[in-house]
Amino acid sequence: MSLVDKLKHVRIVRSLIYGVVGAITYPGLTLVNKIEISGTEHLKNLPNRNVLFVSNHQTYFADVITFIHIFCAVRWRKENRLGLPYYLLNPFTNLYFVAAEETMKGSWISRLFILAGALTVKRTWRAEGKEVRRGLDPSDTRKINQALDKSWVITFPQGTTKPFAPGRKGTAYIIKNNHPIVIPVVINGFWRAFTKKGLTFKKKGSLLTVRFKEPMVIDYEQTTDQILEQVMDAIEQSKKFMMKGKHHLMNALDK
Repeated sequence: MSLVDKLKHVRIVRSLIYGVVGAITYPGLTLVNKIEISGTEHLKNLPNRNVLFVSNHQTYFADVITFIHIFCAVRWRKENRLGLPYYLLNPFTNLYFVAAEETMKGSWISRLFILAGALTVKRTWRAEGKEVRRGLDPSDTRKINQALDKSWVITFPQGTTKPFAPGRKGTAYIIKNNHPIVIPVVINGFWRAFTKKGLTFKKKGSLLTVRFKEPMVIDYEQTTDQILEQVMDAIEQSKKFMMKGKHHLMNALDK
């Protein structure tokens, strides 16, 4: 285990990073843009371990930063709002998030996010644009299982910021093997407000929405394909929702 991987498990290190990154990013979420949060009542009575958040993905880093702000605010008894960021004085750090290994190798900022709790995983069924393997890397599986055993984990089943991209089976394997409480999250507006990395602005004054849904009811005896289909429906990225989006667009163009 590298020094960076060791340090990310130290609470005081995570607290300092959350405090600094949170203070820098707070104005972008609440002043430069507007954030609208709903469903945080579903987070109030969750246990401190074996909770998996599944979400659609719109930027590399802004999505995760926003989740951190919200989880910290909720732990300070704020509901569906951030308010003043005094929650950063004692942030909620019992949190990890899954990120592609190649994404997290790029810069000092990505290394900072590893310290913030990134669980780096390999893209196990695509490499250099070619399909090469369908199983999970055992070391990646252990990494996520160990994190769930003691904390909350955020994962983005699509593994890409492209809307309505198919989900990856890894998420279904994690759910089937660990039986976590699964909270679906639907986000929007981040693609409009930020560049792909989520660290610089693309359009100011955008509405950012984060909607937490109630915990999913999952039959763990289902196949991984069935579980994945249920997850993709819950985060509104399935074919059904893609067709709805196209229908709304056509209606808007006809008016």
